Amino acid sequence: MAQERKILVVKIGTSTLIGSDGALDRSYLDALALQVAAVRDAGWSPIVVTSGAIGCGLEVLGQRERPSDMPSLQAAASVGQVELSSAYATAFGKVGATTSLILLTRHDTASRSAYLHARDALLRLVDMGIVPIVNENDATSVEQIRFGDNDTLAALVACLVRASLCVIFSDIDGLYDGSPTDAASKLIPFVERITPDILAVAGGTGSSLGSGGMLTKVRAARVLMVAGIPMVVCHGRAQGALKRLIDGEAVGTRFEASTVPHEITNYKLWIALGDTAKGSLVVDNGARGALVNRGSSLLAVGVKSVSGGFHAGDIVDIIDGEGHLFARGKVRASSDEVSLAAGHSQSQLQANSVLSHLGKHELIHRDELVVFE
Repeated sequence: MAQERKILVVKIGTSTLIGSDGALDRSYLDALALQVAAVRDAGWSPIVVTSGAIGCGLEVLGQRERPSDMPSLQAAASVGQVELSSAYATAFGKVGATTSLILLTRHDTASRSAYLHARDALLRLVDMGIVPIVNENDATSVEQIRFGDNDTLAALVACLVRASLCVIFSDIDGLYDGSPTDAASKLIPFVERITPDILAVAGGTGSSLGSGGMLTKVRAARVLMVAGIPMVVCHGRAQGALKRLIDGEAVGTRFEASTVPHEITNYKLWIALGDTAKGSLVVDNGARGALVNRGSSLLAVGVKSVSGGFHAGDIVDIIDGEGHLFARGKVRASSDEVSLAAGHSQSQLQANSVLSHLGKHELIHRDELVVFE
Protein backbone atom coordinates (compact mmCIF):
# COMPACT_ATOMS: atom_id res chain seq x y z
CA MET A 1 0.00 0.00 0.00
CA ALA A 2 1.08 3.60 -0.63
CA GLN A 3 0.88 4.38 3.08
CA GLU A 4 3.53 1.77 3.81
CA ARG A 5 5.96 3.09 1.23
CA LYS A 6 8.96 5.25 1.99
CA ILE A 7 8.42 8.07 -0.48
CA LEU A 8 11.31 10.33 -1.44
CA VAL A 9 10.55 13.63 -3.16
CA VAL A 10 13.56 15.18 -4.87
CA LYS A 11 13.49 18.60 -6.51
CA ILE A 12 15.99 19.33 -9.28
CA GLY A 13 16.67 23.01 -9.90
CA THR A 14 17.28 24.64 -13.26
CA SER A 15 20.84 25.54 -12.34
CA THR A 16 21.53 21.85 -11.69
CA LEU A 17 19.90 20.57 -14.87
CA ILE A 18 21.13 23.20 -17.31
CA GLY A 19 24.86 23.38 -17.95
CA SER A 20 26.98 26.51 -18.25
CA ASP A 21 26.49 26.32 -22.03
CA GLY A 22 22.73 26.78 -21.59
CA ALA A 23 21.97 23.22 -22.71
CA LEU A 24 20.29 20.40 -20.81
CA ASP A 25 22.98 18.28 -19.18
CA ARG A 26 21.95 14.79 -20.30
CA SER A 27 24.96 13.16 -18.66
CA TYR A 28 23.71 14.56 -15.34
CA LEU A 29 20.28 13.03 -15.99
CA ASP A 30 21.96 9.67 -16.61
CA ALA A 31 23.77 9.97 -13.28
CA LEU A 32 20.54 11.01 -11.56
CA ALA A 33 18.79 7.96 -13.01
CA LEU A 34 21.43 5.73 -11.43
CA GLN A 35 20.78 7.40 -8.06
CA VAL A 36 17.04 6.89 -8.48
CA ALA A 37 17.65 3.22 -9.31
CA ALA A 38 19.73 2.86 -6.15
CA VAL A 39 17.04 4.31 -3.87
CA ARG A 40 14.39 2.17 -5.58
CA ASP A 41 16.50 -0.91 -4.94
CA ALA A 42 16.68 0.18 -1.28
CA GLY A 43 12.89 0.14 -1.03
CA TRP A 44 12.13 3.81 -1.58
CA SER A 45 9.63 5.26 -4.05
CA PRO A 46 11.01 8.44 -5.66
CA ILE A 47 9.04 11.36 -7.07
CA VAL A 48 10.96 13.98 -9.03
CA VAL A 49 9.92 17.63 -9.02
CA THR A 50 11.79 19.21 -11.88
CA SER A 51 12.55 22.67 -13.11
CA GLY A 52 14.14 23.40 -16.46
CA ALA A 53 11.30 23.51 -19.00
CA ILE A 54 11.97 27.11 -19.97
CA GLY A 55 15.73 26.50 -20.08
CA CYS A 56 15.23 23.48 -22.35
CA GLY A 57 12.89 25.48 -24.56
CA LEU A 58 15.40 28.28 -24.94
CA GLU A 59 17.99 25.69 -25.97
CA VAL A 60 15.71 24.21 -28.62
CA LEU A 61 14.79 27.69 -29.86
CA GLY A 62 18.44 28.74 -29.98
CA GLN A 63 18.01 31.59 -27.49
CA ARG A 64 20.66 32.33 -24.87
CA GLU A 65 18.82 35.05 -22.93
CA ARG A 66 15.70 34.40 -20.87
CA PRO A 67 12.79 36.47 -22.24
CA SER A 68 11.09 38.99 -19.98
CA ASP A 69 7.57 38.88 -21.46
CA MET A 70 5.09 36.20 -20.37
CA PRO A 71 4.02 34.89 -23.85
CA SER A 72 7.65 34.21 -24.80
CA LEU A 73 8.30 32.44 -21.50
CA GLN A 74 5.18 30.34 -21.96
CA ALA A 75 6.18 29.46 -25.51
CA ALA A 76 9.65 28.43 -24.36
CA ALA A 77 8.12 26.33 -21.57
CA SER A 78 5.76 24.62 -24.02
CA VAL A 79 8.63 23.67 -26.33
CA GLY A 80 10.95 22.77 -23.48
CA GLN A 81 8.51 20.58 -21.57
CA VAL A 82 8.42 18.10 -24.46
CA GLU A 83 12.22 18.00 -24.60
CA LEU A 84 12.58 17.73 -20.82
CA SER A 85 10.01 14.97 -20.45
CA SER A 86 11.61 12.98 -23.26
CA ALA A 87 15.05 13.38 -21.69
CA TYR A 88 13.80 12.04 -18.34
CA ALA A 89 12.05 9.12 -20.00
CA THR A 90 15.21 8.20 -21.93
CA ALA A 91 17.59 8.50 -18.98
CA PHE A 92 15.36 6.67 -16.51
CA GLY A 93 14.44 4.04 -19.07
CA LYS A 94 18.10 3.01 -19.18
CA VAL A 95 17.78 1.82 -15.56
CA GLY A 96 14.39 0.18 -16.05
CA ALA A 97 12.29 2.99 -14.58
CA THR A 98 9.09 4.17 -16.25
CA THR A 99 8.30 7.86 -15.84
CA SER A 100 5.07 9.83 -15.99
CA LEU A 101 4.44 13.56 -16.34
CA ILE A 102 2.26 15.67 -14.03
CA LEU A 103 1.93 19.41 -14.66
CA LEU A 104 0.39 21.55 -11.92
CA THR A 105 -0.56 25.16 -11.25
CA ARG A 106 -2.10 26.88 -8.25
CA HIS A 107 -5.42 26.51 -10.05
CA ASP A 108 -5.08 22.74 -9.63
CA THR A 109 -4.41 22.91 -5.90
CA ALA A 110 -6.42 25.94 -4.77
CA SER A 111 -9.50 23.74 -4.97
CA ARG A 112 -9.64 21.26 -2.11
CA SER A 113 -11.17 18.64 -4.44
CA ALA A 114 -8.52 19.11 -7.13
CA TYR A 115 -5.83 18.96 -4.44
CA LEU A 116 -7.09 15.54 -3.34
CA HIS A 117 -7.31 14.29 -6.93
CA ALA A 118 -3.68 15.27 -7.47
CA ARG A 119 -2.75 13.33 -4.33
CA ASP A 120 -4.64 10.24 -5.47
CA ALA A 121 -3.01 10.30 -8.90
CA LEU A 122 0.47 10.59 -7.42
CA LEU A 123 -0.11 7.76 -4.95
CA ARG A 124 -1.52 5.49 -7.65
CA LEU A 125 1.54 6.11 -9.83
CA VAL A 126 3.79 5.30 -6.87
CA ASP A 127 1.80 2.11 -6.23
CA MET A 128 2.39 1.13 -9.86
CA GLY A 129 6.15 1.50 -9.45
CA ILE A 130 6.30 4.51 -11.77
CA VAL A 131 8.51 7.55 -11.13
CA PRO A 132 6.30 10.66 -11.47
CA ILE A 133 8.02 13.71 -12.95
CA VAL A 134 6.22 16.79 -11.63
CA ASN A 135 6.60 20.34 -12.90
CA GLU A 136 4.67 23.57 -12.85
CA ASN A 137 2.62 24.06 -16.00
CA ASP A 138 4.57 27.12 -17.12
CA ALA A 139 2.95 27.07 -20.57
CA THR A 140 -0.43 28.11 -19.13
CA SER A 141 0.53 29.72 -15.83
CA VAL A 142 0.04 33.38 -15.18
CA GLU A 143 1.17 35.30 -12.12
CA GLN A 144 -2.10 34.81 -10.25
CA ILE A 145 -1.90 30.99 -10.35
CA ARG A 146 1.85 30.39 -10.32
CA PHE A 147 3.67 28.63 -7.53
CA GLY A 148 6.55 30.90 -8.55
CA ASP A 149 9.23 28.39 -7.60
CA ASN A 150 9.51 24.64 -7.56
CA ASP A 151 10.73 24.58 -3.96
CA THR A 152 7.16 25.36 -2.92
CA LEU A 153 5.86 22.81 -5.42
CA ALA A 154 8.20 20.14 -4.00
CA ALA A 155 6.94 20.86 -0.48
CA LEU A 156 3.38 20.61 -1.73
CA VAL A 157 4.04 17.25 -3.37
CA ALA A 158 5.84 15.96 -0.27
CA CYS A 159 2.85 16.96 1.86
CA LEU A 160 0.37 15.49 -0.62
CA VAL A 161 1.93 12.03 -0.44
CA ARG A 162 3.19 12.29 3.16
CA ALA A 163 6.77 11.69 2.01
CA SER A 164 9.39 10.32 4.36
CA LEU A 165 12.00 12.75 3.03
CA CYS A 166 12.14 15.76 0.71
CA VAL A 167 15.46 16.64 -0.92
CA ILE A 168 16.09 19.96 -2.66
CA PHE A 169 19.00 19.81 -5.11
CA SER A 170 20.60 23.22 -5.50
CA ASP A 171 23.77 24.76 -6.90
CA ILE A 172 25.20 25.36 -3.40
CA ASP A 173 25.94 22.95 -0.57
CA GLY A 174 23.14 24.11 1.74
CA LEU A 175 22.27 26.97 4.08
CA TYR A 176 25.20 29.09 5.25
CA ASP A 177 25.41 31.47 8.20
CA GLY A 178 26.47 34.20 5.77
CA SER A 179 26.89 34.71 2.07
CA PRO A 180 27.88 31.43 0.34
CA THR A 181 30.49 33.39 -1.60
CA ASP A 182 32.15 34.56 1.61
CA ALA A 183 35.00 32.23 2.60
CA ALA A 184 34.28 32.97 6.26
CA SER A 185 30.70 31.66 6.02
CA LYS A 186 30.00 28.21 7.46
CA LEU A 187 27.49 25.60 6.39
CA ILE A 188 24.64 25.12 8.85
CA PRO A 189 24.25 21.32 8.98
CA PHE A 190 20.99 21.15 10.96
CA VAL A 191 18.00 23.43 11.51
CA GLU A 192 15.23 22.45 13.92
CA ARG A 193 13.32 25.74 13.98
CA ILE A 194 12.77 28.48 11.40
CA THR A 195 13.55 31.68 13.27
CA PRO A 196 13.76 35.25 11.95
CA ASP A 197 17.55 34.85 12.06
CA ILE A 198 17.37 31.77 9.81
CA LEU A 199 15.11 33.64 7.40
CA ALA A 200 17.55 36.55 7.42
CA VAL A 201 20.60 34.47 6.46
CA ALA A 202 18.51 32.74 3.78
CA GLY A 203 17.70 36.03 2.05
CA GLY A 204 19.08 36.26 -1.44
CA THR A 205 18.41 35.35 -5.03
CA GLY A 206 18.90 32.29 -7.14
CA SER A 207 20.75 31.96 -10.41
CA SER A 208 19.81 33.85 -13.58
CA LEU A 209 18.19 30.71 -14.98
CA GLY A 210 16.03 29.71 -12.03
CA SER A 211 13.36 31.49 -9.99
CA GLY A 212 14.09 30.27 -6.47
CA GLY A 213 16.70 31.23 -3.91
CA MET A 214 17.51 29.91 -0.46
CA LEU A 215 14.65 31.89 1.04
CA THR A 216 12.05 29.90 -0.91
CA LYS A 217 13.70 26.69 0.29
CA VAL A 218 13.56 27.77 3.93
CA ARG A 219 9.91 28.77 3.56
CA ALA A 220 9.17 25.34 2.09
CA ALA A 221 11.03 23.73 5.00
CA ARG A 222 8.88 25.70 7.45
CA VAL A 223 5.75 23.88 6.29
CA LEU A 224 7.41 20.48 5.99
CA MET A 225 8.75 20.73 9.54
CA VAL A 226 5.21 21.30 10.81
CA ALA A 227 4.12 18.24 8.81
CA GLY A 228 6.91 16.16 10.36
CA ILE A 229 8.66 15.65 7.00
CA PRO A 230 12.46 16.17 7.04
CA MET A 231 13.89 18.30 4.23
CA VAL A 232 17.48 18.45 3.03
CA VAL A 233 19.05 21.14 0.86
CA CYS A 234 22.27 20.02 -0.75
CA HIS A 235 24.35 20.41 -3.89
CA GLY A 236 22.65 18.66 -6.78
CA ARG A 237 25.94 17.33 -8.06
CA ALA A 238 27.17 15.92 -4.77
CA GLN A 239 28.31 12.36 -5.50
CA GLY A 240 25.56 9.82 -4.77
CA ALA A 241 23.69 12.28 -2.54
CA LEU A 242 20.31 10.50 -2.59
CA LYS A 243 21.65 7.09 -1.55
CA ARG A 244 23.90 8.67 1.07
CA LEU A 245 20.93 10.55 2.53
CA ILE A 246 18.64 7.53 2.82
CA ASP A 247 21.56 5.68 4.41
CA GLY A 248 21.59 8.32 7.13
CA GLU A 249 24.68 10.27 6.07
CA ALA A 250 24.77 14.00 6.75
CA VAL A 251 24.74 15.88 3.44
CA GLY A 252 24.00 19.58 3.08
CA THR A 253 21.55 21.21 5.50
CA ARG A 254 18.83 19.11 7.11
CA PHE A 255 15.64 20.81 8.31
CA GLU A 256 13.78 18.73 10.86
CA ALA A 257 11.74 19.81 13.87
CA SER A 258 12.62 18.11 17.15
CA THR A 259 8.89 17.84 17.84
CA VAL A 260 5.86 18.40 15.65
CA PRO A 261 4.07 21.35 17.27
CA HIS A 262 0.53 20.08 16.73
CA GLU A 263 -1.41 17.53 14.73
CA ILE A 264 -1.31 18.44 11.07
CA THR A 265 -4.18 17.10 9.01
CA ASN A 266 -4.31 16.88 5.23
CA TYR A 267 -6.77 19.77 5.33
CA LYS A 268 -4.29 21.93 7.23
CA LEU A 269 -1.54 21.02 4.79
CA TRP A 270 -3.78 22.24 1.99
CA ILE A 271 -4.24 25.51 3.88
CA ALA A 272 -0.48 25.82 4.33
CA LEU A 273 0.50 25.15 0.74
CA GLY A 274 -2.46 24.43 -1.51
CA ASP A 275 -3.57 28.01 -2.10
CA THR A 276 -1.67 31.26 -2.11
CA ALA A 277 -2.40 33.75 0.68
CA LYS A 278 -4.71 36.57 -0.41
CA GLY A 279 -3.71 38.93 2.40
CA SER A 280 -2.27 39.14 5.90
CA LEU A 281 -3.25 39.96 9.46
CA VAL A 282 -0.83 41.54 11.92
CA VAL A 283 -1.64 40.39 15.45
CA ASP A 284 -0.60 41.53 18.91
CA ASN A 285 1.63 39.61 21.32
CA GLY A 286 -1.33 38.27 23.25
CA ALA A 287 -2.86 36.72 20.16
CA ARG A 288 0.50 35.34 19.07
CA GLY A 289 1.00 33.64 22.42
CA ALA A 290 -2.52 32.20 22.37
CA LEU A 291 -2.02 30.73 18.89
CA VAL A 292 1.48 29.38 19.44
CA ASN A 293 1.37 28.26 23.06
CA ARG A 294 -2.26 27.51 23.85
CA GLY A 295 -3.68 26.14 20.62
CA SER A 296 -6.32 28.87 20.46
CA SER A 297 -8.32 30.21 17.56
CA LEU A 298 -7.80 33.77 16.34
CA LEU A 299 -10.30 36.39 17.50
CA ALA A 300 -10.74 39.86 16.03
CA VAL A 301 -9.61 41.48 19.27
CA GLY A 302 -6.06 40.25 18.65
CA VAL A 303 -5.77 41.79 15.17
CA LYS A 304 -3.84 45.06 14.89
CA SER A 305 -3.95 45.67 11.14
CA VAL A 306 -5.00 44.15 7.82
CA SER A 307 -3.15 44.01 4.50
CA GLY A 308 -4.47 42.96 1.10
CA GLY A 309 -7.97 42.38 -0.20
CA PHE A 310 -9.59 39.05 0.64
CA HIS A 311 -13.01 37.45 1.02
CA ALA A 312 -14.45 35.15 3.64
CA GLY A 313 -13.00 31.68 3.03
CA ASP A 314 -9.68 32.91 1.64
CA ILE A 315 -6.27 31.92 3.01
CA VAL A 316 -4.35 34.66 4.86
CA ASP A 317 -0.95 34.93 6.51
CA ILE A 318 -0.70 35.78 10.20
CA ILE A 319 2.21 38.03 11.16
CA ASP A 320 3.47 39.20 14.55
CA GLY A 321 4.51 42.70 15.55
CA GLU A 322 8.10 42.03 14.47
CA GLY A 323 7.00 41.21 10.92
CA HIS A 324 7.55 37.46 11.35
CA LEU A 325 5.06 35.22 9.53
CA PHE A 326 4.25 32.48 12.03
CA ALA A 327 0.88 31.07 10.95
CA ARG A 328 -1.61 30.81 8.11
CA GLY A 329 -5.32 30.19 8.15
CA LYS A 330 -8.71 30.32 6.46
CA VAL A 331 -10.40 33.58 7.43
CA ARG A 332 -14.15 33.79 8.04
CA ALA A 333 -14.65 37.42 7.05
CA SER A 334 -13.62 39.82 4.29
CA SER A 335 -10.73 42.25 4.61
CA ASP A 336 -13.15 45.18 4.93
CA GLU A 337 -14.99 43.47 7.77
CA VAL A 338 -11.79 42.47 9.57
CA SER A 339 -10.46 46.03 9.30
CA LEU A 340 -13.57 47.30 11.07
CA ALA A 341 -13.59 44.49 13.65
CA ALA A 342 -9.87 44.59 14.48
CA GLY A 343 -9.12 45.18 18.15
CA HIS A 344 -12.73 44.73 19.30
CA SER A 345 -13.88 42.04 21.73
CA GLN A 346 -16.60 39.51 20.94
CA SER A 347 -19.07 41.35 23.18
CA GLN A 348 -18.33 44.66 21.47
CA LEU A 349 -18.86 43.09 18.07
CA GLN A 350 -22.14 41.48 19.11
CA ALA A 351 -23.40 44.90 20.23
CA ASN A 352 -22.59 46.37 16.80
CA SER A 353 -25.50 46.02 14.34
CA VAL A 354 -23.13 45.88 11.35
CA LEU A 355 -20.51 43.49 12.81
CA SER A 356 -22.66 41.41 15.16
CA HIS A 357 -22.22 38.28 13.03
CA LEU A 358 -18.45 38.42 13.70
CA GLY A 359 -19.04 38.32 17.43
CA LYS A 360 -20.58 34.87 17.22
CA HIS A 361 -17.55 32.94 16.00
CA GLU A 362 -13.77 33.02 15.68
CA LEU A 363 -12.09 34.99 12.93
CA ILE A 364 -9.95 31.92 12.13
CA HIS A 365 -10.89 28.64 13.79
CA ARG A 366 -8.12 26.46 15.14
CA ASP A 367 -9.15 23.62 12.83
CA GLU A 368 -8.43 25.91 9.86
CA LEU A 369 -5.17 27.30 11.18
CA VAL A 370 -1.56 26.18 10.69
CA VAL A 371 1.07 27.43 13.16
CA PHE A 372 4.63 27.13 11.89
CA GLU A 373 6.34 26.99 15.29
